[in-house]
Amino acid sequence: MEKPWKCVDCGKGCRTPSQLEAHRRNHTGERPFICSQCGEGFTRSTNLQSHQRVHTGERPFTCSQCGQGFIQFCSLQTHQRVHTGERPFTCSQCGKGFTRSSHLQRHQRVHTGESPFTCSQCGKGFTRLSNLRTHQRVHTGESPFTCSQCCADCGKRYRAPSLLDAHRRSHTGERPFICSQCGEGFALLPSLQSHKRVHTGERPFTCSQCGKGFTVLSTLQRHQRIHTGERLFICSRCGKGFSQFSNLQTHQRVHTGERPFICSRCGKRFTRSSDLQTHQHVHTGERPFPCSQCGKGFTRSSDLRTHQHVHTGERPFTCSQCGKTFIRSSVLRRHQRVHTGERPFTCSQCGKGFSQLSTQQKHQRVHTGERPFTCSQCGKTFTQSSHLRRHQRVHTGERPFTCSQCGKGFRYSFP
Repeated sequence: MEKPWKCVDCGKGCRTPSQLEAHRRNHTGERPFICSQCGEGFTRSTNLQSHQRVHTGERPFTCSQCGQGFIQFCSLQTHQRVHTGERPFTCSQCGKGFTRSSHLQRHQRVHTGESPFTCSQCGKGFTRLSNLRTHQRVHTGESPFTCSQCCADCGKRYRAPSLLDAHRRSHTGERPFICSQCGEGFALLPSLQSHKRVHTGERPFTCSQCGKGFTVLSTLQRHQRIHTGERLFICSRCGKGFSQFSNLQTHQRVHTGERPFICSRCGKRFTRSSDLQTHQHVHTGERPFPCSQCGKGFTRSSDLRTHQHVHTGERPFTCSQCGKTFIRSSVLRRHQRVHTGERPFTCSQCGKGFSQLSTQQKHQRVHTGERPFTCSQCGKTFTQSSHLRRHQRVHTGERPFTCSQCGKGFRYSFP
């Protein structure tokens, strides 16, 4: 069909003057059609109408195979390839097939390393413009997509419509994307695609620095910060940087005192679910990570790796100020506060600062009067576990500290 109306900027042809006018807005940046709900602008009124369905929840185009609804007809056509298996767009580098040409173009950036969309706040690069827009809401705090469809009491807000869609399924329990290998269901198609790599062993995203492979691009991007040392997410309280936003959120509980994960056996609270799982080994006695050299068991794999330095003599973390070496990076960071004088953990009662969180927690018992460590023999209570262990020698008669001159034994070590 003839396209007589030509764009003076790029030469593209359009069938009608109105199409040319809409196209030219790509060059001028003009977006005259504004969403009244979230303020996003569009070059065409039809694009605005489609977008408004994100807020209303309307999905007029339904898949006859699985019943999933779509905002646009073209999205339904693309989705149907999930059921037919059709992937007409193939990568010339690795042979991977895609249901959309835009997905192929985006995928090719994995090979070229191109991240053309850059955040003006932190410099982070993205392969998609939509990902950049979603990311920018981390800085602005904006969460324009609100759950109002499925639960009147919920009202939870999200930075992206896809996250809102996934959240709605948490109310309905819907998991429309099923793995043909194991039958596991997923709320999102990308989650199913990533899961399938568990069965195939495919790790298409490879680190150019160390060669490590990953099943998901975002995991590769996160891993690369190990090599670059980049820490984009900064704590506003103490200035500590993190490579992941989720790690910053967990860290902030150090300052707020929030400990949402509770042990059902003893009531002890934790900032992370993984710390709770590790703690539960205290009650079960389980030590699933044994040392192959001496047989000592550990509740965490990271503790085992640290312990193995005892056998190898390796102390890989060195202080740049005094040259002292350490087995763990966390101990090095703590040691560096000796040089900097930094005391990031402050008592909310008296304002006293501490270089270690554990020291702050012990100090706070001075104000609260809490004495959580109890002697099973006489019932005497203590603020610290080390004080309880020392006291128990009164009952056991143990005298572990011996005078090298006369051989006399003592319960305590004196300077």
